[in-house]
Formats: sequence, C-alpha cells, structure tokens
Amino acid sequence: MTGWNRTSFTGSGITHECYEKGAGPGVVLLPEVPGITPEVLALAEHLVGEGFTVVVPSLYGTPGRTETTGYALPVMARLCVAAEFRAFATNARRPVADYVRALARDLAGRTPGAGVGVIGMCFSGGFALAAAVDDTVLASVLSQPSLPLPLGAARRADPGLSADELDRVAERTTTDGLCVLGLRFSGDRLAPPERFAGLRSRLGEAFEVIELDASPGNAAGFPSNAHSVLTREVRDTPGHPTLAARTRVTEFLRDRLAQPGAPEPL
Repeated sequence: MTGWNRTSFTGSGITHECYEKGAGPGVVLLPEVPGITPEVLALAEHLVGEGFTVVVPSLYGTPGRTETTGYALPVMARLCVAAEFRAFATNARRPVADYVRALARDLAGRTPGAGVGVIGMCFSGGFALAAAVDDTVLASVLSQPSLPLPLGAARRADPGLSADELDRVAERTTTDGLCVLGLRFSGDRLAPPERFAGLRSRLGEAFEVIELDASPGNAAGFPSNAHSVLTREVRDTPGHPTLAARTRVTEFLRDRLAQPGAPEPL
C-alpha cells in the first residue's frame, strides 16, 4: 500500500479504514472478496493513473494480502453471517450501502467533477448500485455482483438492494441522467444472468451491459468459471476483452463525472 494515504472513515455508525490516492474526479472502489488484494490495488492504481482520486475502503480482509484459498474462505465465512452485509437476504437494505453513500458524499465534497463514481465487484457489486440512491453518485459500475448469494430463483433475480432503493435509482435514470454499467462473464454462476435481466427491465437503456464470452472454446481462452472481470482475468494485451472492458469503465467514469466545459484530459 505504498503511496496510499490511510485514514479512518465513519459513516452511518460504521467505521472502516480507507486508502486514498490521486487527483481529479472521485471514485470509490469497493474491493471484492477477500479484500484489497494486489489485483484490486492494481485496478486502483490504474484509475489513479487515468486521472481520478480513488478511495478504497477496507470492508473486509487484510489490505495488500495476496489471495489464497486458505485466506479467502474464512473471510467469506465471516461475511456470510455479518449483519452489515446481509449476504442471503432478498429485497434488503444493507447497512454497508449507507456507509458507502456517506463515503461517496465525503469524497464528492472535496474533489473536482460533477459528482463521484462507485465501482463494486463480486461481494460488493450491488453496493455500488445502492450507493446511487444518493445524488452525488453519477456513475455506478457493477462488476460480477454476487449478493444475495444466488441460492434459488429468487436470489438469482434479486438486484442486491431493496425495492425502495431500486425505485429511487430507476427514478434518477430519468430525472438526473444516471447511468449504470454492468460487467460479467457469460458462465458466471455467482453473478447470474437473471440479475442483469431484472436490472435491464427496470433501468432500460440506462443500464449498459458488457458480457464476456466464457463458453467452451471461447476465443480469449477464459475458463468456464471466470469471474473477476476487472482484476484476476485482466491481461495487458492489446485487444484482449478484459482490457477493453477496463478501458470502457474508465471512459464511462470520465464521461459521467466530467464537469461541463472542462477540457478533455491529454
């Protein structure tokens, strides 16, 4: 975590350590399980290099620790019973979403741009959408959102936030021009297609979907269980689908957060 400014932030009665770096419009990057791994940090560094102020809250795990099965499984076990996340609940308002909204407001108040973006991945994917209830969030990115854990038809279709929160997000796509970007691999059972289909039916054209082909024999060689679009599966190879997806995320954030009349970055 060299070069990252570490602070403690409290919002809605919840406190987490946060890491911040960069200059420019603000982006809250929510880590996937098991936490701020080197791959998550690489994504954060990429966004900093693209001209954003990035804040990464340490919602779980040990910042900077490399992911292993022996590390990830105990973290996941704790998360499954934590009231902050409500991992199995449907139509649920999750306390962590209130925390993310408070963090987004704080970042928006001290960074340039029309508002902030929030990126959620895997376990935190739906938190990025729930954060968009707040007017300061102008761009929401959901990469392979996996909550509620997709056990049964109702959980597979659940968007990962309460009906009231989704109503407000849908309203904002009309009144405020809010846009949402979703990413997943075609065969990802943790981020089932029913979840994105339900969101598309509510958000319409305001919900842009990038689905990467992980079917047998796919051209990029993705395994059938490919999951982490923006971290583990990214390859720094021109034309690679995950690199193109990451580039689209950067463009999406820049377009949505730019101040009217601001010059384009060099």
